[in-house]
Formats: sequence, C-alpha cells, structure tokens
Amino acid sequence: MREEAEKWYVTEQTYPELLQRNAVRFKDRRAQWWKNGPDSTTSITYCKLGQIVAELASGLMALGMEKGDRAAVMAPTCPQWVWADYSILCAAGITVCLYPTLSMRETSFIVNDSGSKILYAGDEEILGKILANRKDMPLLEKIVVMKEDSRHGGGDVLNLNDLRSLGRSLLESDPSAYEQRWKSVELKDPMTIVYTSGTTGRPKGAVHTHFSFNAATRRDMALAPIIREDDVFLSFLPLAHTYERQCGHSTAIHGAVTIAYTSPKTMVNDLQIFRPTVFMSVPRIYERIFMAMEQAAAISPLKKALFDYALKVGLEVVNSRSDKDGFVDMSERADFFEGLPFLLKLKYRLCDKMIFQKVRQKLGGRFRFAFSAAGSLPADLCRIFMAMGVRIYEGYGATETCNTVTLNRPEKVLPGSVGPQCPTIEGRIEPDGEWVVRGDNNFIGYWNNPEATREAFTEDGCYKTGDIVEALADGYLKIVDRKKGLMVLDTGKNVPSAKIEALFSLSRYIDLVLPVGDNRPFVGALVIPNFDEFIKYFTEQAIPYDASSLRFSETGPIRLCTAAGEDFIKNSKLRAIVESEIDKANEQLEEHEQIKAYTILTRRLTEESGEMTPTLKIKRNVALQNFKAEIDKMFA
Repeated sequence: MREEAEKWYVTEQTYPELLQRNAVRFKDRRAQWWKNGPDSTTSITYCKLGQIVAELASGLMALGMEKGDRAAVMAPTCPQWVWADYSILCAAGITVCLYPTLSMRETSFIVNDSGSKILYAGDEEILGKILANRKDMPLLEKIVVMKEDSRHGGGDVLNLNDLRSLGRSLLESDPSAYEQRWKSVELKDPMTIVYTSGTTGRPKGAVHTHFSFNAATRRDMALAPIIREDDVFLSFLPLAHTYERQCGHSTAIHGAVTIAYTSPKTMVNDLQIFRPTVFMSVPRIYERIFMAMEQAAAISPLKKALFDYALKVGLEVVNSRSDKDGFVDMSERADFFEGLPFLLKLKYRLCDKMIFQKVRQKLGGRFRFAFSAAGSLPADLCRIFMAMGVRIYEGYGATETCNTVTLNRPEKVLPGSVGPQCPTIEGRIEPDGEWVVRGDNNFIGYWNNPEATREAFTEDGCYKTGDIVEALADGYLKIVDRKKGLMVLDTGKNVPSAKIEALFSLSRYIDLVLPVGDNRPFVGALVIPNFDEFIKYFTEQAIPYDASSLRFSETGPIRLCTAAGEDFIKNSKLRAIVESEIDKANEQLEEHEQIKAYTILTRRLTEESGEMTPTLKIKRNVALQNFKAEIDKMFA
C-alpha cells in the first residue's frame, strides 16, 4: 500500500491535460536540461515548458491547424522535439514521427500518406532537404525550423520565434481559444502515427491514441521502481521511436521529473555533467559501453589483470545470488551480500572499491537503473553489468504495442530473458511459436492501410508480434528470433539467426555476424570485424596496413572505425583470429546450426545505407540484398 501511495503519478489523462497539470502543480520543477555550449548547460521549468507549448500550439492554430490535422516532426532528439510534439497535441492534432536519417523518398511517402500539412524541421540541413524535394510533398503547407534564431522566416518557412509570435498574438486576441482547443482532446482521440522502419514494402503508420499511449505508460510505471523527485532521466535514443518517447519521456513527465538530453556521440562525457539516475538504451549501446570499459582497462597489463579478476569475482557473486532457475534479486532494496561466504564477500568488497565503484562513477555516480529493449540483451552481458552493481531491466515490445508487453521484475531478473508478461497484458504462444498479445496499449490500426491492419491481428484481436518465443521458468520468456529471421535450410532444418548472432555479442574481435541460410544447404555468415581492435592489435604487433583506407565515425560512446581496405581484412593474422572466434561459437551450436562458410566484410552495417534501424537493429533483408554478390560467391 505504501508503494502504491508513493506512485501517485500512475494516472489517466490526455497528454495536453498532463502538460497543464505539470505546468500548474509542478511549475517550479526543472523539466528539461541540455547543453548550450561545450561546457555549459541551460534548463527550463515545467511552467516555462507549458508557456512555450501554449505559444507554439496557438501559432499552429493561427496557421489554420484544426483538430485531427496531422503535423510531422523531423529532428534528432532534443528539447525542441518535445515542444513541437506537445504543441501539435495541444492544438488537438496528431504527431507524425520522422527519423532525421530517413531518405527523402521515405520522407515524402510518410508526409503524403499521413496528410501532414505542417512539418517541424530540426535544423537547416533537414530544411534544405525538405525544400529541395518540396514538389514531392504537395500537401505540405508550412515548414517550421526548430531554431529560434534561424535565418529562415517568412512565406511558407517559419522559425520558432515566428511561430511563437503568431501564437502570442492569438492568445492576446482570443484568450480562450487555446484552452478550448486542448480541452477538446479526448482519451480515445488519435495522438500519433509512428511509421515502422519496415525492411520490405512501404512503411506502415501505427496509430496510437492518448488512451493507448497512457495505458502503456501506466503499465511501465506500475512495474518500474518508484520515481523520485530528484531523478534525472537521460535521453539519447530517437524520439521518433516509441521506446524513448513513451518509456522515457512519458514516464518522466508523468513523474514530473527532469529530462536531460545528450547524444551517443557525447554521452560518455555528458554522464558526468547530468549525473542521470535512469535511462533507456538498446543492447548495442550496452555492448559498446562494455567494450569501452575493456579498452580502458587494457592500457596496461596490471589494469587488465585487475579488471578481469574483478569480473571473475563479480560473476561468482552473481552466481551465488542466483536461485536454482537463475533468478537474481536486483531491486534497490536487495542486500547484495546476503548469504555470501565470508571470503567471497571480502573479495567482492575489495573489487568493488577498486573497480566497480569507478565504473558506476563513470555513469555519473547517481545511477539507479536502466532499461534495455529493441533487441535481446545477451545473458552474459546482463550478468557482467549485474556483477558491477549496474541494474538493467530487460523488456520486450513493439511499436504497435507501444513497447513493453513483458518485463523483468527488479526483484527477479533472469539474464537472457525478457521477463514475464505485464499484468495488464494478455498473451499466448501460438502453435508455430509466435507470441501474440492483447491490451489497452495496442495500436488501433495502420493509417490508410486496412489490409495491413487486418493481417496484424488474430481473429480474436491479438496483435501478432512476429517474434518466436520460448517459455522459461515462472512464465518468463526468451526471444528465439523474428519469424522472418528464422532460417530454413534446404534440408528442412530450422536455424534461429539470433542464436548465432548472440554468440558474438561480447567478442573482442568480431563486431557483428549476420547468418545466411534460407534455402541453402548450410549456414554461411557475413562477418564484420571489430576494426578498432585489429588496428590496436596490428599496431602492437608492428603489422603493416594501409591506414589511408580506414574510415571513422563517432556514432556511439566511442569513436569507431567503420571501414577498412581489402589489404586490412586479407591479413593472415586477422583471418586466423576471426576463424578462431567462429570455431569457438560453433562449439556451442548444433551441427546443422554451425557456420560452414563466411565472408569478411570491409565495412560495418550502417543506418545511412539502410541496413540498421535508428535503434541499431539489423534490417536483414536490406543487408542481405546489399551484399548479395558476396553471399552468392560464398555459396557458389
């Protein structure tokens, strides 16, 4: 009962009502916090956020926006994304989400399909692309550059100051118009259209209502640890995806706490500035964080030995704390040392002081917990973070379910699983292994696509997730693979590609393995080496290579080498190490699952080439098509 009382924020209302509540009841609390220079930050309160949104929403109304009209937002994650979103919602409109990395072909399709009349452009570069392709978006009437000091203004293009000025004029001439508009929004009204990053065919726009979005947030808040007044949620995943927008922002705003903004490029340094307590992330980011830790420890043999020893002790503690089915209590109230032998407790305290405390300090020193979704978090990686006292709760969901339908409980985490279904969710495993679910959080259909909507649901109204799952102890589930990722060899044997991919998630020398086997006699693989580790290895061993062929990109917590030349991947030492890594993985696979042939690629898969989603999941069909020549040669 005490916990229920403390979770006062688990409430039901539209998002305009939620914003008005915070602007009045929590007006002096910090709402958003971000960097406005290399070493400086700025912030606004919930009162100021409410004022900005009122002016922008009134500005949209002055431009002719009516209830139910669609307006798109195309920008990276930033405070202004939220201003744009809530201005659309408070004008009783529907927010259409556009990833800033989308091609103009995809952008034009989504703008036209949704019927968006207004588009918020994140910066001058995005604006330039929109203007250059304006003829392909005949329904688009106005573009708002999400910069207050943009040089663009007048005509069909406005900046934020222009729009706010229009809004202030409307608020002065008709003081009740804005309030009447946001109060006209009802729970069952459509709130947003989120287009899936589909690997085949045209994108499908999943429609969520204020009711489904709120139901999803209430579901998450009921299961997650209590939100505290001094919590800081760190935001860096795309707001165009429901994961960050709902699990992160919606939860934080319900709790009326601070949201701080960073990017994968500056995240490591920004952790020390914002000192967050909570964040959402994806498995690939956790993998890169661990790789960065390993790299930092490898600067000297002594540090490396200490790091490895500490991990060994930490994992021994995790194993000791696990019950017979592998469950571990990772709640904040858990006694980490309860029941441990005296010597193990002593060793862990020493390792914690020398290594793990420093790791947690790297996360800002105030870290409470994080969530992982949008892909399976490898069990070994989960245990490693557990060993360091870092709480990660893995869940599972989809855009269509507004995220979480299963979630590991803080007091009962099972590494390698996505937890049991949430209390508000009905779910079942179909005869072919597919997980289907029903709940108030489900979307109401695909925009302008009744056929796809019909195909998305079972006859009794459950959403077909497209994922094959396996039941574990106590109703916990493990994701086996996407139905489309389940390879069927020409022998009729089924091989889950995700099982093979996971075996390389903590490999030091292999960044990614993409298995290939559909209608083939055996499993082959496209192998992407960890170029950075081989650069380091070649340098240490004085092995020559063509440095001019290397290409770099800061797309994560560490600077990454994204491509290398043919001479680099043909190096005999590299090929021997890759073969050794594949041999080790094959030892853990059934005979028909083993990789029998592979091709080493000269570049990483990228979002720009369409091979990765913005949440760093592989678009298998695109990747397989892009490397069709290499695959055909491998099986020739």
